[in-house]
Amino acid sequence: MSRDKKKKKAEPGSTYGNMEAVVSDVVAPEDLLKFEKKYKNEQAKGAVSKETKFEYAWCLIRSKYTQDIGKGIRLLEELVHTASKDDSRDFLFYLAVANYRLKEYEKALMYIRTLLKNEPGNKQAQELEKLIVKALKKDGLVGMAIVGGIGLGVAGLAGLIGLAVSKGAAKS
Repeated sequence: MSRDKKKKKAEPGSTYGNMEAVVSDVVAPEDLLKFEKKYKNEQAKGAVSKETKFEYAWCLIRSKYTQDIGKGIRLLEELVHTASKDDSRDFLFYLAVANYRLKEYEKALMYIRTLLKNEPGNKQAQELEKLIVKALKKDGLVGMAIVGGIGLGVAGLAGLIGLAVSKGAAKS
């Protein structure tokens, strides 16, 4: 496959018109292993750099495993609490992405809105916010449909029981 035809991968700080590509991007296993090794080597020496922690967290949140995504969230949360306003941009953005991937839409929305409060003109954050809101609405409608379906099922069952009881009473 030629280089031109390869799927474009999201990178920290990159901008995409297609936010769905950003939230669905999956890390290559060899990349995850490479950054995990770098992180563990620095950890063994006693201090992990902010850059290494971010690179490893960025790989983890793009994993197909929810446990890895959770670990990436914890690392990003550590980073965001000690970050300058400029540094927090990427941390907040990827915290929103990670929570979106876990279907934790309320948390994702909280992180992206915190970023937007600091940078109201951030187009990438605005696009992610739209995607999160869309997912929340879809989840809400799906949730309502399930509740509605259960309600109809219970009503239908009660109707059948009522019909059976009335037929039973008519026979006696």
